Amino acid sequence: MAQLAKEVPYLSIVVPLFNEQDSLELLHNGLTRALRPYTYEILFVDDGSFDRSLKVLQAIQLHDHHARVIRFSRNFGKAEALTAGFRESRGQVVVTLDADLQDDPQEIPRLLAGLEEGYDLVSGWKIHRKDPLSKTLPSRLFNRATSSVTGLHLHDFNSGLKAYRRPVIKKVQVYGEQHRFIPALAHWQGFRVTEIPVNHYPRLYGHSKFGMRRFLSGLLDLLTVLFLTRFSRKPLHLFGSAGLIALSAGMILGVYLSILWFAGDRPIGNRPLLMLAVLLIVMGVQFITLGLLGEMLTLSAAREGKNIHHYDVFDSTALPLSADAEPSPEPHMGARPRP
Repeated sequence: MAQLAKEVPYLSIVVPLFNEQDSLELLHNGLTRALRPYTYEILFVDDGSFDRSLKVLQAIQLHDHHARVIRFSRNFGKAEALTAGFRESRGQVVVTLDADLQDDPQEIPRLLAGLEEGYDLVSGWKIHRKDPLSKTLPSRLFNRATSSVTGLHLHDFNSGLKAYRRPVIKKVQVYGEQHRFIPALAHWQGFRVTEIPVNHYPRLYGHSKFGMRRFLSGLLDLLTVLFLTRFSRKPLHLFGSAGLIALSAGMILGVYLSILWFAGDRPIGNRPLLMLAVLLIVMGVQFITLGLLGEMLTLSAAREGKNIHHYDVFDSTALPLSADAEPSPEPHMGARPRP
């Protein structure tokens, strides 16, 4: 058994959980049946549960050498649980699913088939979702907004059932509530992302942790993702554009008030438009200055050797120069190449 535990598995199953004591044994049995054709490990990440989840997991781990348990000291959130599972995983392929029995382990081979087609991330789409309207309606609005902002058109960004190639989890970093944006962040990094319809079941035990607060925080995180994917390496494009708009509006109002003053429509010093014009001009200058400071920080990071480049090399056929080799000189203008 010790030898099997040291075997590097093909699959790593990461299961983040919080207070799911009644679901864990059934989930483990379902995973065991679905994963028989593969070498695998199951990483249960206990995100600070205060029910009997840990005792159930310890019993599972005692009888199954495939199972490993990661326990947090308190509840840190799903993004941190996934990150811990990714870091501890060893498989070439990592599959995530929720512990509430709403995801079907029998769908895992279909996700792997999607990876075999050349995709780097395959996400499950709960096409017939078994959740109340209070959960499905905000989710639809969120998915549409995320598709519009990120340019990646998926029906179910927040699906817990996903399969990743290892380079994806090594490259994409999440924090806060950004786990729901992993497909968008992977797409931005240049990975191929798709989704397939999967089965979805009603929750049998416990209650959903989803609420309006999570929906609102998701919209705020969407703004963060928008900034990270479009403006993190060119902050002046964002702040400079906003600054130019505010500055232009303020100057237009200033010109309008000047025309009124020269036309004899005085005084103008007590008009609210004057205060608005001054405010817009000051805001515009501040936004542009903030963008320039961001550009200076980006340049400083580049000079310090930090990775801020716009590209990632997946593979290369370029041959490195040997230690004794010297680069060939560039031909002079008009010189012919040797035959």
